[in-house]
Amino acid sequence: MWRKAQNIIAVQNTATNFFETLAAVGRDKQFPSFFSIECSSSHINPRSAPPLMPYVIRHKMKNNIAIILVGIFSIVYPAFAQNIYEDNLFSKLVEAAIMRAGHSVTYDGSYRVIKYPGGDVPDDIGVCTDLIIRVYREVGIDLQRKVHEDMKSSFSAYPNNWGLTKPDKNIDHRRVPNLQIFFKRNGTEMPITSNARDYKPGDLVTWIIPGNLPHIGIVINRRSSDGRRYMIVHNIGRGPKIEDILFQYPITGHYRYPKI
Repeated sequence: MWRKAQNIIAVQNTATNFFETLAAVGRDKQFPSFFSIECSSSHINPRSAPPLMPYVIRHKMKNNIAIILVGIFSIVYPAFAQNIYEDNLFSKLVEAAIMRAGHSVTYDGSYRVIKYPGGDVPDDIGVCTDLIIRVYREVGIDLQRKVHEDMKSSFSAYPNNWGLTKPDKNIDHRRVPNLQIFFKRNGTEMPITSNARDYKPGDLVTWIIPGNLPHIGIVINRRSSDGRRYMIVHNIGRGPKIEDILFQYPITGHYRYPKI
């Protein structure tokens, strides 16, 4: 029993030291080069293994260090892998949004029959919602399918602004009010504040713009000229743009999706 307790403590100390090392490296989440080391009895003498190497590594040298550490951290610090995945996902969303800002798109929200799932209007046309849909598709999330499935199961939870009696997979995901309900139900609804620090890269923001029209955009990791706010990628009629509009219009929603 005492030996088992010592082994558990050793594993915990090793994990703690590892996380302190990562914190010192910064937020780029680049793993140290030793993760690529193949650990076998022909390469490392178990008796001379580094003192911080966990007990299980010293006695099962044929396994890869990375695999063993990931397993240990999943047990000792289960939030670790989740946090890295979340940071990586939202970083990719931001990258995709910035990439979309370089596309030439004619503003056109007309009804079109599209395939399902994975359907889209022609890439050179679209509205604010089409921008968000395309950004999420870059990370493997099909909002057309997600919204349609949620509306099929809970149609009454969604706005009845268009006189529909059932979901329409061609258009539902292209409407801001529907996306707001979907993100509220399936993501994290964040506070609406006037504090720019509350809006992080990867967040989704909705507004009411002149003409009483709903609008949506995504926060990215570039700051405004005064350095006080993150910029937004959105399409308000001139194609996808990177602009400092966070507080330019009344905010009606603030979300983070997916919920992780």
